[in-house]
Amino acid sequence: MHKVLVVDDDKVLQQNVRQALEYHHFVVDVADNGKEAVNKVYGQKYDLVVMDVNMPEMDGIQALTEIKKHDPSVIVLILTAYSNVTDAVKAVKEGAYNYLEKPISSENLVALIKRALKARSMVETVGFSSPTLSIGETATSNDKFVGESNAMKKVFDVISKLAKVNTPVLIRGESGTGKELVAKAIHYNSPRKDEKFVTINCGAISENLIESELFGHEKGAFTGADQRKIGKFQFAEGGTIFLDEIGDISAAMQVKLLRVLQEKTFMPVGSNREIKVDVRIIAASHKPFEEMIKEGTFREDLFYRLNVLPVYLPPLRDRKTDIPHLVNHYISYFNNVHNLKVKGAEPEAMEVLSNYSWPGNIRELRNIIEHCFIMESSDMIHVNSLPSIVFKDQKKAETKDQVAEDSVIDLEDIQNSVLDHAATPASKGGNDVHFSFGAKLGEGGKLDFAIAKDLFEREFIVQALKLNKGRINQTALNANIPKKTLLRKIEKYEINPKDYY
Repeated sequence: MHKVLVVDDDKVLQQNVRQALEYHHFVVDVADNGKEAVNKVYGQKYDLVVMDVNMPEMDGIQALTEIKKHDPSVIVLILTAYSNVTDAVKAVKEGAYNYLEKPISSENLVALIKRALKARSMVETVGFSSPTLSIGETATSNDKFVGESNAMKKVFDVISKLAKVNTPVLIRGESGTGKELVAKAIHYNSPRKDEKFVTINCGAISENLIESELFGHEKGAFTGADQRKIGKFQFAEGGTIFLDEIGDISAAMQVKLLRVLQEKTFMPVGSNREIKVDVRIIAASHKPFEEMIKEGTFREDLFYRLNVLPVYLPPLRDRKTDIPHLVNHYISYFNNVHNLKVKGAEPEAMEVLSNYSWPGNIRELRNIIEHCFIMESSDMIHVNSLPSIVFKDQKKAETKDQVAEDSVIDLEDIQNSVLDHAATPASKGGNDVHFSFGAKLGEGGKLDFAIAKDLFEREFIVQALKLNKGRINQTALNANIPKKTLLRKIEKYEINPKDYY
């Protein structure tokens, strides 16, 4: 439940706002002026402050500055009379989310609050390891981060910067990493937040239809065009258009998009008139653009026009410290969806989830947690409720570790084996060990290096063949012996690999 502080020296307005918010289930506190509001924010945590711009002792802009200095995550909405709109606009530039002119209606206020909370939520949930950034704020050392991933901290710092400007954006990352969510976070935290956010998947539309989808067409422009159609760019006027999978568009469409980026104009299919458009373009793709440019399948000038300040979303396998936070987030989410009370994941289940490689990234994790909610009958997610696919990597890792462990030759064991071998009058498998331990020392009790070396070498190869079940290639690989050398030594010491199959 969100906690709101209402600040206004007009008691009637203050109480009206309080009642309207409490009716919509917000927890509401009040303050009579800016100074009192700052003291309250320093004393406890608020999600949002609704504040008049013109107040005694400390006005709304001064209070805004102090509040943001203390807690950048607090959303601030400014209330203003028509004559003070200039001050309200200044407050927005200073970090306020938006402003409302008096007299205000409860419907407009609640709608604006919900949009503001949604905008902040988008930034906080792109990877569920975000800084609690508010509008107009950049990440600083004082920001509180949910999660531990440095990679995601960098992403959120870039998002906060991009939200302040109007440049094109290119978001890159594997499928399921949250590219559309990043695009929404940028839009809903930008000056265009009150305008449309329009999404189009370039890879899901056929080549002969995508130009019409983006730019519209005139009646009769092609077979089936029985009426005039407005394209996505014109529909998104003033807002943001998100071009997902832009790497899939043709060379001809790349030229047309480049024109929109450079000239801010386009021409509908079958039309001779140019339409001017004010739209921010955010594009995304998992494609390797650098390779596509070399191959000539993607225009270099379009790439650099989009790639002003790129956003790279790391795959989940590269930020595993965030996995527990993601898991807990989705547990909370599905508790609300399914009206359940799952407390969390038991340590063994969390370990399995943390060790999985997540080829489907965040989207796959979300689906797996929902799978657990369907399968689990207790208040904790146990290993038994996890789908079998998450154990795949664990089994591979265990097998690899076991092979590595089995392939290690214990030199102490070999040494003991050599000594035992040497002390036996007639050891099996070679005429170079037909002597006693005393004889091995040589006349006068001296050590014979050549004999000891041969003994050790022969025993090493025997042990290696045993561990690899007599397989020559495997033995050469795991014992780090060139194959030719291994075969020569086998012949020298008259060792039969078949004895160890």
